[in-house]
Amino acid sequence: MSQQKTVRQSEEGMPRMSANIAEMEKRREAARLGGGQKRIDAQHAKGKLTARERLEVLLDEGSFEEVDMYVEHNCVDFGMPDTVIPGDGVVTGSGTINGRLVYVFSQDFTVFGGSLSERHAQKICKIMDMALKVGAPVIGLNDSGGARIQEGVASLGGYAEVFQRNVLASGVVPQLSLIMGPCAGGAVYSPAMTDFIFMVKDSSYMFVTGPDVVKTVTNEVVTQEELGGAVTHTTKTSVADLALENDIEALLAARDFFDYLPLSNRQDVPERPTSDPYDRLEPSLDTIVPASATQPYDMHEVIRKTVDEGEFFEIQPKHAANIICGFGRVEGRTVGVVANQPMVLAGVLDINSSKKAARFVRFCDAFNIPIVTFVDVPGFLPGTAQEHNGIIKHGAKLLFAYAEATVPKITVITRKAYGGAYDVMASKHLRGDLNYAWPTAEIAVMGAKGAVEIIFRGLSAEEQAVKTKEYEDRFANPFVAASKGFVDEVIHPHSTRRRVALGLRKLKNKSLENPWKKHDNIPL
Repeated sequence: MSQQKTVRQSEEGMPRMSANIAEMEKRREAARLGGGQKRIDAQHAKGKLTARERLEVLLDEGSFEEVDMYVEHNCVDFGMPDTVIPGDGVVTGSGTINGRLVYVFSQDFTVFGGSLSERHAQKICKIMDMALKVGAPVIGLNDSGGARIQEGVASLGGYAEVFQRNVLASGVVPQLSLIMGPCAGGAVYSPAMTDFIFMVKDSSYMFVTGPDVVKTVTNEVVTQEELGGAVTHTTKTSVADLALENDIEALLAARDFFDYLPLSNRQDVPERPTSDPYDRLEPSLDTIVPASATQPYDMHEVIRKTVDEGEFFEIQPKHAANIICGFGRVEGRTVGVVANQPMVLAGVLDINSSKKAARFVRFCDAFNIPIVTFVDVPGFLPGTAQEHNGIIKHGAKLLFAYAEATVPKITVITRKAYGGAYDVMASKHLRGDLNYAWPTAEIAVMGAKGAVEIIFRGLSAEEQAVKTKEYEDRFANPFVAASKGFVDEVIHPHSTRRRVALGLRKLKNKSLENPWKKHDNIPL
């Protein structure tokens, strides 16, 4: 009897199950369609991909697992109950990039212009909480008109919830923001707190207030592009790190970039097999530094000849180009590279380059990425503009970043290392682990001419020329510093890769802790 009852219940349950399956498929289809075909076509007409298409490019094929597909907004005002779209304008979940776990959210501009509602924010917060729990990076694809006005303060509260998680995740898991469309008002502050920002030229914008508000308040007439386009933010403001040509390029760049990053601050840097020998010699480096101290050379060449297969992923290449920051690999393992660039402003440190490099060094330190520094620095940039804009405080940021970093630090002085800038650029005195110098290195308080003019003030020009030659012979070399132990070894330029590789092997298990503190007080 009981068996017949079970069979009957099972038969009754089957229609219910099939009805639920039909409902599930219907809701899934509605979620996938987002704001409808017309809006999808409009997105394509602008040369932009949809939220889901972007995830298909970013993630490994078939790896995306969506969560919260059925979430709907809870707004009851302004006729919003009549327009309910499953997913509520953001696609969230996890997937893999080259087999490594990543959490993602992708805002859907076809649904309410990608605007952030309370539920939309809850979806983003959920995947960020998960990422923190399991120790995996977060990539956000931003394409949003800002807060959903119909929801008022609830959407503002949603933004603050996201901001709070950005802060908690900072230094714990890498966070990457891809700006794929408009990003205005409160929406800009979440990307601003992430580690890196990639933008798309001509289709993505970031500004706190748009051109219309600017015109109303200040009478300035400015285009979206001039105010907050990709070129503006990667050249003038340094808000963004890279400007890519289109959606596809930005997403593929993110895939490449992801391969350099550890999954969290508790994980080692990733390893990639390489056939590039660790002891590869580069004879061309022996002649790269010109005979004249005033002649430039391209530091990119030194970097590419040191890292595996010449592959170097540069960050902020168009901003403060007098310093180079980016990621390479040595023996398959990620390293962060910081280098003065003699081709731009003779490689001096100024406000912008100090801030750019300081943030990069701190990122590397937070995520256990060794730092290799190439030094050719004549000093800090003089002038009222620099002083009045606070170069003292901004230069101190880079000094502070290097001094607090506990990751392996290898420094190679290729040519000039003058004055306070010598100290700042990962000197031995800031706990540099291995400090090398090329024979062309000049480590001194300042250049010979300036030094002689101070020491031998009042001598004739001929006498000063003699003294300048004497000063050069005495100090324009690495041996005074080496005799004091400030340089560990003077090395042949051609052996730079070998020295760096062996140094990193030795330092792999380096253990150094700073004194306990709640946090530091870096000069902001």
